[in-house]
Formats: sequence, C-alpha cells, structure tokens
Amino acid sequence: MGDAWASDAERRVRAALSFEQPDRVPRYDSFWPEFTQAWRQQKNLGPEASPEDYYGIDLTVVAADETPWPTQAQVLSRCGDEIISRDGWGRRIRALDSAKFSQTLEVALPRADLPTPDFDSPTLAERYGAFVEGIEREHPRRAVFAKTGGPFLRTSSLRGEVQWLMDLVADEAYARELAGLVNRHLIAVGVESLRLGGDRLSGIWIYDDIGANTGPMVSPRTFERVFLPLMVEMVGAYKRAGAAFVVFHSDGNILPLVDMLVEAGVDAIQPIEPKAGMDIVALRERYGDRLALIGGLDNAFVLPGGDRRCVADDLKRVLAAAGEGGLIVGSHSIGPDVAVDTYDYLNRLEEEWGRYPLGVT
Repeated sequence: MGDAWASDAERRVRAALSFEQPDRVPRYDSFWPEFTQAWRQQKNLGPEASPEDYYGIDLTVVAADETPWPTQAQVLSRCGDEIISRDGWGRRIRALDSAKFSQTLEVALPRADLPTPDFDSPTLAERYGAFVEGIEREHPRRAVFAKTGGPFLRTSSLRGEVQWLMDLVADEAYARELAGLVNRHLIAVGVESLRLGGDRLSGIWIYDDIGANTGPMVSPRTFERVFLPLMVEMVGAYKRAGAAFVVFHSDGNILPLVDMLVEAGVDAIQPIEPKAGMDIVALRERYGDRLALIGGLDNAFVLPGGDRRCVADDLKRVLAAAGEGGLIVGSHSIGPDVAVDTYDYLNRLEEEWGRYPLGVT
C-alpha cells in the first residue's frame, strides 16, 4: 500500500506506526452523537460540521457487513416504541427507539448439538456498499482502515455471551471448532475489504473486546489454546492480502495477552484504557518498537472531570510514550460527559506539545 497520493494525515499515521518521526503525533478519537450535537450547538455549526475535521483527527475505521446472514436481517414486528427484529447474526432482538441498547431474546445456536448452518457468501456485494462509500468519503483526508471483528467476541453473538464463556470451560473442542468457523468467515470478509480498498487503505483493525476492567474475560491459557492460533491465522491472512498494519482493539485490561498478540503479528493495540490499569508508558518500556500504541488518555475520570491541570498532566503522561514515533494519541471515545471546552483545551495542548521535536514542558 503506497503513499504516492497519501494525505498528510495518512503519511503521519503510517510514519508513527512504522516508528518513524512524523511532523506531529497523530490523533484518533471517536465522538458520541451527544458530544457532536453539543459541539455543533456551542460552536454554532450546521448539521454537516464534523468534529473529526475540526480537531484534526488523522484516521478513521470503516467496516463491511461481516454478519453471517445479512440477507436474513429484517424487522419482525413493531408496536409503538418497541421493535422486534432479526439481525445478521441470527439473533432475535428487542429494541426501543428511545433506547441506546437492545435485548437479545434468542440466539442462532442456543444448543451445541445444533448443526451450524451455512453462512451467506463473504463476497456478497451488499456487504460492501457502505464500506466503499466510507472509503470514498474519508480518503484521502484521513488514513482509512478496514475493520473486522475477532473470534472471541463475534462467536459469542452466535451462542450468547454467558453460554459462550461456559463453552470455553466445559467443551473446549466445540468452542475451538465454532470459533474457527467464525474466524474463517471474518478473514474472508477482511481480505475482500482489503481488496476493494486497495491503496486507499492503511491497514485493518480487529475489534475483539476480550478485556474487563480487571483483566481478560478468558484465562491466558485459554487464549493461548483457543484464540492465539486463530489470531495468527487472521493477522497472517490480512498481511498477505496487503495490510500494511494490523491493529487490535479491545476495551479493558488485556495485559496478560499482549505478549501473545505481539507473537501473532499485531502491529498496534488500542485504546489502552487507564481506568482498566493499562499503563501506556509501561507498555512502551516493555515492547519498545515491537508494538505501536493508540490511545492512552483517560476518558473515564480526567476528561469528564475537566480540571485543566489534570488534563495537561494526563497528556504529558501519554506523550512520554511517543519517542521517535509509535504513538497515536487519543482515548477510548469522547462522550457527553466530556465538556466541549475541555476537549478544546486538550486539542490546543496536542497542537502545542505534539509536534516533533516534542514540546512537552
């Protein structure tokens, strides 16, 4: 994936992930709709205004429809504010127009003895319409990455979260077989995404939330036995398909798994949440130029708190991991609990301190 026609943002991101010194530390944050609405109101901006553009966000992630059965997704019933639907994972879902979250009423594979039905083709054209539109909209303003899920979280969508964790303990052979099936499907979607994106993509992210605040949701032994071979398979396939960089996303504390992610060939991890005990400086000291770091800012206490000194100290802490590259600064996400003027202040400091040679004082 060349950079002959890359934007400044693309070159900046690719340099940082290659442990080369860019002009400044790249930035990546995603913004909740509630923050975006408040930001537009306070800035007196129209509905098309983008905080990503305003704050100089350097990368974006776009996703194809990776669900097993997109052709079967449909609304089953609607009564007032309540909607019952079948999603592409075969789940029957109850949702309210007024609510952010939904309730799973039924999963596709409630029993381990059920035969696994065939998935829709991973190259089905309708999977990629919004994905291609996203690339065309964002490139070349930002570095664009494709996205797939990973085998831990996505397999739980077929079995249900609790049952999936029980499978991993009670019937590891079945869990390994089912996760392998899901993994092969995800890989096929990711490889097709990379083909369609071509040189406009800077790589691909694997979203596989496997961490809770106190540690991984599976033991390191289970990860090594069940998921490490699948990650090696996935990362290898993506790099053979042309991904310059493979980024692993997981909320929470994944410290006991990071050695294995590096072994699998992952180039960077995100979001490195302080509230979960993820220390970005300690990670830099441990992994050096073997692992790039994306995130690190505290969006749970420091940014919502709004104290200027704390915000500045938190940014200094993260920039200490920048060195000659290998860092993209940001948080997990920016929600409605972060004041617009607090984020403005953070952005001004990033502009002042984030340019190489770093100007942190």
